[in-house]
Amino acid sequence: MSIALSEQEILRRESLKQLRELGINPYPAEAFDVTAWAQDITENFEANPDTYQHVTLAGRIMTRRIMGSASFAELQDSTGRIQIYLKRDDICPDEDKTLYNTVFKKLLDIGDYIGVKGYVFLTQTGEISVHVQELFVLSKSLKPLPVVKRDEEGNIHDGFTDPEQRYRQRYVDLTVNPDFKQIFISRSKVISSMREYFNSQGWMEVETPILQPVHGGAAARPFATHHNTLDMPLFLRIANELYLKRLIVAGFDGVYEFGKMFRNEGMDRTHNPEFTSVEIYVAYKDYIWMMEMVEKCLEHVALAVHGIPVVQYGANEINFAGPYEKLSMYDSILKYTGTDVSAMDEDGLRKTCANLGIETNESMGKGKLVDEIFGAKVEANLIQPTYITDYPIEMTPLAKKHRSKEGLVERFELFVNGKEIANAYSELNDPIDQRERFEDQLLLAGRGDDEAMAMDDDFLRALEYGMPPTSGLGIGIDRLVMMMTNQSTIQEVLFFPQMRPEKKSKIATLDDFVNIGVPPEWVPVLNKMGFNTVEELKAANPNKVFNDLGGMRKKLKLNIDMPVKEAVMAWFKDKD
Repeated sequence: MSIALSEQEILRRESLKQLRELGINPYPAEAFDVTAWAQDITENFEANPDTYQHVTLAGRIMTRRIMGSASFAELQDSTGRIQIYLKRDDICPDEDKTLYNTVFKKLLDIGDYIGVKGYVFLTQTGEISVHVQELFVLSKSLKPLPVVKRDEEGNIHDGFTDPEQRYRQRYVDLTVNPDFKQIFISRSKVISSMREYFNSQGWMEVETPILQPVHGGAAARPFATHHNTLDMPLFLRIANELYLKRLIVAGFDGVYEFGKMFRNEGMDRTHNPEFTSVEIYVAYKDYIWMMEMVEKCLEHVALAVHGIPVVQYGANEINFAGPYEKLSMYDSILKYTGTDVSAMDEDGLRKTCANLGIETNESMGKGKLVDEIFGAKVEANLIQPTYITDYPIEMTPLAKKHRSKEGLVERFELFVNGKEIANAYSELNDPIDQRERFEDQLLLAGRGDDEAMAMDDDFLRALEYGMPPTSGLGIGIDRLVMMMTNQSTIQEVLFFPQMRPEKKSKIATLDDFVNIGVPPEWVPVLNKMGFNTVEELKAANPNKVFNDLGGMRKKLKLNIDMPVKEAVMAWFKDKD
């Protein structure tokens, strides 16, 4: 018996053993053919009662009310909960009543998966329920679920609400807090509706490498690894842009990819080191055309998720129906700081940052300094969807030079509620200009900018074969889902966000307890009481521990001598 197990876990393992001794496999291999689901039954039974006279359901037991020869329980499946009614003589029609008297009443627990066959009826109180005629054990739960209670008004008490526990144990979170499933259902609708829109335009979904020899396509710090067989460094992709543009070179008119990106950077409420984005590239288009496409696409997404283009996000109503406001990068800074930075050199920008209270360092070039001003003074003001356009050339090594404004590129970012959710260019397709931009990035890397892009000679070779005029777009799916589901942290829209290593509880050995005077036979009892270390024991109230030992001896029917009170008090002699 492991001393790390709680009393509940020990009892459940004993029930598991008894099920097997009764010839019941707690984890059967056979398929269980489900024919009905909780939500469908509760929504449609009263209109079509004859349809539900032979149903088969499966799910977790979430509550039980045992009343002698009949019982009620709640079964939770993937769609919701439904009450089930079990009568001993119905599920045990023969003389052997073990399935009800022993298995259901004594050996099954909250959280166990069961299957039932029966018919749907209305109870005397008018509740839609399933009258069970056959019962099957499908999976024995060895850990107890958190007990989440709801009062008559629907208020939750003793909820599983700690964010770290919820994100780390999402399988528990979504079991006891099923309302959160709607976030992930909406997430799926966001992606599927975007895919539907792209496919309707004739663009093709593709896949590109995740492990890349050159980290390119964005300004970010990569995760590095090493391939043993090839004996070469590889990087988890920070973007898929350069591979998708190779496919435009290859002759595809429109390609897109939903995929995971990885950036070895900080974590906060809107950043996770592993995130999902979609990138799309369409030949013979420019960034002006792309603005119109984004407006149509995002309105389509909002309608798919909510039925209307207006989305509630915090205190703001966000309207995703176009057209969206447009501001150039320089004009937005002028609007919100009163300072025109369009003609400033690097020294002037550095002085402006100092005047605005923005910290800088020597690795920052002109583009980074402009970006710092924009991030500190402009972003938070952009609540409704707003395009920030025409960025300084130093900020965007992969975008085409502006057709009419010297020193700028044809780029926009879409900001919603103060956060960037989309980035698009008229793509640079001049291979000579592109090489010079990469060389400028190498100079920044030499100054210590660890987010500067690397030289990608194969991509340059592809451009030398010729790439048609192209517009490209990237949208951060996680942030878009946050907007569409009214969530303030990225962790809420990720099934399994990145977490710090879990702190493991220290577990003392039997000798550790014996060394302070605990008789060996009483150590497992202390463990069942929740004391897994000597420190935990010494932190407890000695009198309560003594009284609880007596209670446990009686409860577990232990045939061991009760330690005298003076001996128990001695276990705490070093306690402050």
